[in-house]
Amino acid sequence: MLKAGIVGLPNVGKSTLFNAVTRTHKAQAANFPFCTIEPNTGIVTVPDGRLDWLSSMSQSEKTIYAAIEFVDIAGLVKGASEGEGLGNQFLSHIREVDAIVQVVRCFESADIHHVTGSVDPVRDIEIIATELILADLASLKKRADRLQKGARAGDKAAKAELALAEKLIPHLDAGKPALVADLDDNERILMREFFLLSAKPTIFACNVAEGDLADTAANSFVAAVRDYAASHMGAEAVIMSAQIESELAQLEPAEAAEFLEGLGVADSGVSSLIRAAYHLLGLRTYFTTGPKESRAWTIRIGDKAPAAAGVIHTDFERGFIAAQTVSYEDLHRLGTEQKAKEAGRLRIEGKEYVVQDGDVMEFRFNV
Repeated sequence: MLKAGIVGLPNVGKSTLFNAVTRTHKAQAANFPFCTIEPNTGIVTVPDGRLDWLSSMSQSEKTIYAAIEFVDIAGLVKGASEGEGLGNQFLSHIREVDAIVQVVRCFESADIHHVTGSVDPVRDIEIIATELILADLASLKKRADRLQKGARAGDKAAKAELALAEKLIPHLDAGKPALVADLDDNERILMREFFLLSAKPTIFACNVAEGDLADTAANSFVAAVRDYAASHMGAEAVIMSAQIESELAQLEPAEAAEFLEGLGVADSGVSSLIRAAYHLLGLRTYFTTGPKESRAWTIRIGDKAPAAAGVIHTDFERGFIAAQTVSYEDLHRLGTEQKAKEAGRLRIEGKEYVVQDGDVMEFRFNV
């Protein structure tokens, strides 16, 4: 299962958010730096209204959602790449996740200490970005040194790696994360072998005060994060209030919806964050539905029908014949599978079909 790591400076709401996302109290949340030392982990279901509708349509006995793993990682401070604070631990833990959810504080409060003494979310983002880039620079330079001998001896793999390292080093030296380096597809595939921290897909979670949740457009901190995330990292920013989310996590769904309505908010920030992290990891969903069970199955972008079938069982992939397929949008619009069939929206797809997010599928196979 792929992992999304929750990171940020100390005391910005990471552990509170983790507890809300996982609906647990695993992570200690306190008003002092480094209250998290060892990472906490939790499996999180991905909210999906499409699956809810399919389950209702089929009157399914069970509804099974997609899931990802979240990891709450210790706070990072300036100098982490040189071992400051819990730097070495932080960097080793972040190396093990597949994507980064960076929590940034977007509210003022005299009661909650900020490790730098003031609230400036863009500065906070840049502190973490700099530490990840510095750690990557150190590891790349060591790798380039090791590759020199093989490259001089004519080793093709060593030559390719060295060329990529020499292309990335000046990019990182300019203070830019590997994530936005101008690379072709082959170079991006090769870069995975470097396990660079600044190459990990990233999303920003803007932690706002309760009073700002209904009108985030008026929050200048949020506007600054959105602009920086888009222009410097090609990344998305999600708005949430960690404190509100931790309270919502204690409520039943109907009570939580009523509470959000009272705040003037349509959807939980945590729900949006989970869905965004799922997509950030390169994951997509197809569905199966019937009286016994409606289920969301997790695939990667670009997976073809046999690979999607193999997620259910290897026999489905090995003996794949075809996939009866209808898009969720068509099925929802028409109301039933029979009406989708009558409208010509129910298709039979073969081995080369690239499964789309939201496809509702039934596989035919023979082993």
